Amino acid sequence: MLSPLASALRLASVVVCLIVIVSFALFVVNQTGSASAHQQQELNGTTTAPGTQAAQGGATSAKHAKKSSLRTSIDDASEAITSPFDGLSSGWSSQWLIRGVNLLLALVVYGFGLGFLARVIRVRA
Repeated sequence: MLSPLASALRLASVVVCLIVIVSFALFVVNQTGSASAHQQQELNGTTTAPGTQAAQGGATSAKHAKKSSLRTSIDDASEAITSPFDGLSSGWSSQWLIRGVNLLLALVVYGFGLGFLARVIRVRA
């Protein structure tokens, strides 16, 4: 018979890992879409001058404002889940590196760690 605590830990482990994985997948889709649009602009010769970076920043913030409420909720939950690891990646400039390391740490700590704890509790119960 499974302990209710072990079952709850297993469920929490799966849910947390899914949230972090989905958030990372959405980040990847967003980044590859942005990179594709940028490459198309370069190929068409319609890139902006270096002095107009502020205009691009305004467009980027407007794009973030258009996020769906589900996506915002997933990103907020993922940020809360991975916030204990922010100290490790605070000095890095690459969003890919920060998000990748946070994903791996979350999978190890919450996926493996909570799964292992659930197995230990199940064995002892």
